[in-house]
Amino acid sequence: MTLKSNPGNFFEDFHVGDELEHATPRTVTEGDVALYVGLTGSRYALYSADTFAVDCGLEGAPVDPLLAFHVVFGKTVPDISLNAVANLGYADGKFSKPVYPGDTLRAVSEVIGVKENSNGKTGVVWVRTTGYNQEDDEVLSYVRWVMVNKQDPSNPAPEPVVPELPAAVDAGDLPKPSWQSDGFDFELSGSPFAFEDYEVGEKIDHVDAFTVEEAEHQIATRLYQNTAKVHFNQHAQAESRFGKRLIYGGVAISLARSLAFNGLANAPDVIAINAGSHTNPLFAGDTVYAWSEVLDKAELGNGLGALRLRLVATKNRPCNDFPYRDNDGKHLPDVILDFDYWAAIPLRG
Repeated sequence: MTLKSNPGNFFEDFHVGDELEHATPRTVTEGDVALYVGLTGSRYALYSADTFAVDCGLEGAPVDPLLAFHVVFGKTVPDISLNAVANLGYADGKFSKPVYPGDTLRAVSEVIGVKENSNGKTGVVWVRTTGYNQEDDEVLSYVRWVMVNKQDPSNPAPEPVVPELPAAVDAGDLPKPSWQSDGFDFELSGSPFAFEDYEVGEKIDHVDAFTVEEAEHQIATRLYQNTAKVHFNQHAQAESRFGKRLIYGGVAISLARSLAFNGLANAPDVIAINAGSHTNPLFAGDTVYAWSEVLDKAELGNGLGALRLRLVATKNRPCNDFPYRDNDGKHLPDVILDFDYWAAIPLRG
């Protein structure tokens, strides 16, 4: 029998310095944007209305940066995380150029670290992924690390290489947004609050919540062409420690960002990812809540500033008391996401 199907890479298949050019390029359409809104409820005006975006100096409404992120991420799954146990974290992410409907995205990854786990059955792989448009312009890049199964536990462990990653994207290195504050309509955006109205240390309960339905998270993950087995194959996952499919962590990020509209409506533009981790699993039937903390502020020029935000999402727990970590510094069991990012926001004037 000739084997033509791709079983995906296992831990021992990764070597530092490897470059992976991922299939398949994807043209992002207005249909994708509409479906993304239908699956997340995102309401940020800059990505909802061409007229609003044009008034801010853009050619039309761009694609939400997280939709572009998920599309690029999905390209990488067959090569990086098809045999993953879990996606562990993100760092050093930058959104360097807006994506518009009609743009075609492709992804390339470089392996920058490997380390076998003590159990000898799995290992952690670090990759830096870059997304490009049809003009070969870089639109985004990020580092992620993922725990991957070994195909054969008896295979020798590689020399461990753990990359040094910045704790955060420095404010001086933040990408400059393509839009501007001139023409930003605070009434149409849904909030009166500008850069000056937020204080470092301030916490915001986003109040609203979404219950994740089985069909919705399946459609969302397919929209991004993410083929990870843990999200789709209930027959196989029935034998896992949870006994059911895990919801793709990107669904949690997008739902939490959508909830963050209530309190951060004028900070629509994710321009950098400092860190992120999926701290506990999310399943169909769980209800997602979220809160944010302002960690830092920086002026970007062109009438814009940036807020460094910690976005925390929970399952089945309201966030009026800002749940986060216990006394030992461990994430509470109902905290599902700890996401540290920079978002652009207009100055008042």
